[in-house]
Amino acid sequence: MAKHQKCKKKKNYSKNASVNSSCLFFVIFPGNIIGSGIFVSPKGVLENSSSVGLALIVWTLTGVITAISALCYAELGVTIPKSGGDYSYVKDIFGGLAGFLRLWIAVLVIYPTNQAVIALTFANYALQPLFPSCFPPERALGLLAAVCLLLLTWINCFSVRWATRVQDVFTTGKLLALFLIIIMGIVQICQGNFYWLEPEHAFHPLQPYDVGRIALAFLQGSFAYAGWNFLNYVTEELIDPYRNLPRAIFISVPLVTFVYVFANIAYITAMSPQELIASNAVAVTFGEKLLGVMSWIMPISVALSTFGGVNGSLFTSSRLFFAGAREGHLPRLLAMIHVNRCTPIPALLFTCISTLLMLCTSDIYTLINYVGFINYLFYGVTVAGQIVLRIKEPDIHRPIKVSLAWPVIFLIFWAFLLIFSLYSEPVVCCIGLAIMLSGVPVYLFGIYWENKPENFNSFVAKLTHLGQKLFMVVYPTEGSEDGNEDKDESCPFFGKQTGSSPSAQYCLSKNRVGRVQLLNKQWINECP
Repeated sequence: MAKHQKCKKKKNYSKNASVNSSCLFFVIFPGNIIGSGIFVSPKGVLENSSSVGLALIVWTLTGVITAISALCYAELGVTIPKSGGDYSYVKDIFGGLAGFLRLWIAVLVIYPTNQAVIALTFANYALQPLFPSCFPPERALGLLAAVCLLLLTWINCFSVRWATRVQDVFTTGKLLALFLIIIMGIVQICQGNFYWLEPEHAFHPLQPYDVGRIALAFLQGSFAYAGWNFLNYVTEELIDPYRNLPRAIFISVPLVTFVYVFANIAYITAMSPQELIASNAVAVTFGEKLLGVMSWIMPISVALSTFGGVNGSLFTSSRLFFAGAREGHLPRLLAMIHVNRCTPIPALLFTCISTLLMLCTSDIYTLINYVGFINYLFYGVTVAGQIVLRIKEPDIHRPIKVSLAWPVIFLIFWAFLLIFSLYSEPVVCCIGLAIMLSGVPVYLFGIYWENKPENFNSFVAKLTHLGQKLFMVVYPTEGSEDGNEDKDESCPFFGKQTGSSPSAQYCLSKNRVGRVQLLNKQWINECP
C-alpha cells in the first residue's frame, strides 16, 4: 500500500521536471561544465601555448570544438535515446566490445582521474594560504585530497539529500570566485592594465612554438570544458530533448566560453605570463595581487568550488555504473542501491578506492593529459559512429539531424590532437592505451564467454549476495507487478531492468516489514 501512496506523489513530477528544464540553459548545463578546470587549466594552457595570444585562441577554439561535438552528441542522443551517453552509442553502433572498452576506461581511468584532479585542486587551494612563499608539500596535498574524497564518499553513501545540499551550497563558491575574477579584470582593463593583451606583446613567444605542445594545450583546455556531454547520460529523463538539447548547446557553450576567455584575460591583467606559469594556484595569486587584505576570499571560494566538484562527480558517476550493469557489462552489485537510503554504496566505494589510487601522484597536469587523451580518443570514436550510423541506417528517425560537415571538422581536429599528443607525451598516452586494451581479455572472459561453469556462476552469485547483505543494497527497477511506474522521487538512481522479479521490486519499498526482511537470507537470495 505504501508503494501506491508514493505513486500518488508523482502527479507533480512532470511539472517539476519542466521547471527544471527551463533552468537548463543558464544554470544546469553551464553549471555542470564550469568547475575546477578554470582554476587549474590556465597554467597548463599558457605553458604549452607559449604565448598569451595563442592561449586565448586555444580557449576560444576549444569552446568552438566543444559546441561542435555537443551538436554531434545531440543527434546521437535523440537517435539512440538511452541514458549512458557515449557508452550506449558506441555499444549500439560498434558492438559490445567497443562499448565495454569505453565503460572499462571510464570506470578505471576517466572518473577516478577527474576526481583526483579536482580533489588535488581543492587541497592545493586550501593549503596555499598556509604556504604563501612556497608550494605545499606533496604529502600534505595527497592527504588532504584523500580526506576530502573519503568525507564526500561517506556523505553520498549516507544520504542523497545531503549530497544535493552540499552541491547547492558549494556551487556558490565557484560562482563567487569567477564573478570576482571577471569584475576585477574589467576594472584592470579600464585602468589601462592590459600590457600583455596588446598584439605586439600577446604573441611574443615565451619559448619556441611547438605543435606537440599546442596539442597538449588543447588537452589542458578541454579538461575545463569537461561535462558538456552530461545531458547524454540522462537522455531518458530529459524533458522534450528534441528542442532542449540544441537550445542548451547554443546558449550554454558560448556562455561558458565567454566566461573562460574573460577569466583568462583577467588573470593576464593582474600578472605576467611568467608569474602565472610559476603559480601553483592561479586564482590565489590573482587575489593577492588585487584584493589586498581581502585576498583570503579567493582561496576559500575556489576550495568551496572544488569541494563541490568532487561531490558532483561522485553523485553522477553511478548513472554510468547502472547503464553498464543494465547491459550486463558490469557486476550487478555496482548498480545496486541501499534499500532505505537509496544511495549507490557499492559504486561509490569502488570509485573512491580507484580515485585514492590515482592520488599516488600529485602532478595535476600529468593527470589532466592522461585523462584528456583517453577522453578525446572515445569522443572521436563516438562522433565517427554518427557517420557510420548515417551510412548503415540512413532511414532511421532522427529528430535532430546536423550537417555531416560538423563531425568531419571534429574528426580532423581529433586526429591532430591525438597524433601530436602521442608525440609529445608518449609514455602517458601509451599507459592510457594499455589500460584500455587490458579490457579486451576481461570482456572475452566475463561477457563473450557465456557458457561458464556452474561453479563459477554460483561463486559470483554468492559474492553478489554477500555484497547485498554487507551493504544492504538491491537492484533498482522501473516496473511493478501491475505495470505501474514505481519510482520514488527521493531516489534518483533508477533505470530499466528486464525480467525483474516482484521481490526485487519490493526491495525498494521503504516499509518496516521490508527492512526487517532484509536480514532474511532467503529474501536476499530472491533479489537479483
